[in-house]
Amino acid sequence: MIQVIKSEDRYHADMGWLSTYWHFSFDTYYDPSNMNWGALRVFNDDVVQPGQGFGMHPHRDMEIVTYVLEGELEHRDNQGNTGVIRPGEVQVMSAGTGIVHSEYNHSKERPVHLLQLWIIPRTKGLKPRWEQRQFTAADRTGILLPMVSSGELPETLAIDQDATIYVSALRAGQAVVHRSRAARKAYLFVIGGVLTVNGIRLAAGDQARIADEPELTLKAAEDAELIFLDLP
Repeated sequence: MIQVIKSEDRYHADMGWLSTYWHFSFDTYYDPSNMNWGALRVFNDDVVQPGQGFGMHPHRDMEIVTYVLEGELEHRDNQGNTGVIRPGEVQVMSAGTGIVHSEYNHSKERPVHLLQLWIIPRTKGLKPRWEQRQFTAADRTGILLPMVSSGELPETLAIDQDATIYVSALRAGQAVVHRSRAARKAYLFVIGGVLTVNGIRLAAGDQARIADEPELTLKAAEDAELIFLDLP
């Protein structure tokens, strides 16, 4: 099963300082039929204006993954962690028993474009933690590059869930194949360009919610960037 949701069918909110697309129920957007896809609870596609951002706010018992596409995002939390996430860089914040943090556009001149994903953990009440890592454009060109996993894949950031997050940059005509275990779900978002998944066309901003597909072929119809999740 491959369900495609077009970019224009996503929920959109424009608050002036923030333009955001919420793929699942979040904040003021509530749809009981659109709460999650497997362990994926939140997928937000945000553009934050220069010098603006989210003030200090709490999280608990959630694995939060942030991937910056353009610009720079500044992170601070009550655990003493600070950092600036730049394009191609991914941050994992495991909220566990509780963490309070802020996220601001580090630039006073340019917007920052980011994807933020929340994944439901296997275990509640873990110790909070935070880390980030850079992945270059060359790293993800022509392959499905794992950035985040449950910890079993080398060079990935770890979350407390049997899930893997991949990114890829495909040139026109290039294809990658993903094979999954039985009874798994998958989630595909096209960051830019045009591609097909098992022959079904998706353009920039489109998403595919996938279940019970043991093999997926992702092929670029034109140069394309994507993020892909293998989920329980």
